[in-house]
Amino acid sequence: MHHTVREIHLAEALVKASDTLTDGFDADDYLRRVCDLSVELLAARAVGIMLIDEGRTVSLTGSGGRRGAALDLLRAQSDGGPCEESYGSGEAVRPVSIRIAHAGSRWPAFTERALRYDIAATFAVPLRCRERLLGALNVFVPTLPDDCPGAREGELRLAQALADAAAVGLQNHQAYTQYRTLAGQLQQALSSRVCIEQAKGMLAERWQTGADQAFAVLRQYARRHRLPLDQVARSVVERSADDAGLRREAAGRLGRRP
Repeated sequence: MHHTVREIHLAEALVKASDTLTDGFDADDYLRRVCDLSVELLAARAVGIMLIDEGRTVSLTGSGGRRGAALDLLRAQSDGGPCEESYGSGEAVRPVSIRIAHAGSRWPAFTERALRYDIAATFAVPLRCRERLLGALNVFVPTLPDDCPGAREGELRLAQALADAAAVGLQNHQAYTQYRTLAGQLQQALSSRVCIEQAKGMLAERWQTGADQAFAVLRQYARRHRLPLDQVARSVVERSADDAGLRREAAGRLGRRP
């Protein structure tokens, strides 16, 4: 692929990797798309992403074209492999020949499985956002790494850029979800407060008493019947409340029949 075209494709890939601020976001589908883009840009046979939390693998995702092979190669790393090594060190695992690694007993289970899939070489980069490590991106290539150091470094930097973009995308969506949840909670709290104030005013006017006394009746009724206060208030506003029960509560509380 011509270098300029590759740069354009990389820019497009990074834009796609940043698109995570949506309600319909699906992490597995998102990471699969990142893997597919990595396969194209790195001329790989397959690419897999392993998400790790506190040393425990929590998610595996592989490129769509050879997803089964990618997932199998990720699972084979339970006793060691490029992903685990990259995550553990926080650094890239540089391109390595599968046959050489297998002969040297480096990641035995993984390299044996990789040979079955005719994977000639592999490398991995950490999935990281600032200082936080989320996992690793593993690239499986069909030919031995180019002996040119510059070419190897370029592939690693490209893979790292994709992994970093994916990590930022995941973190951004997590923050987006937290803020949306918080905003929803605050809106609900505000709506409940407004409803309670309305109910207080309605009862105070109806019973010719103070708002604080009306609120005390509402609260006592809610406690006695084990109901949320905002639910009782809403029933008052919507005129579906247990008027007889509220009046009995008010009579006991106010010392007179409202």
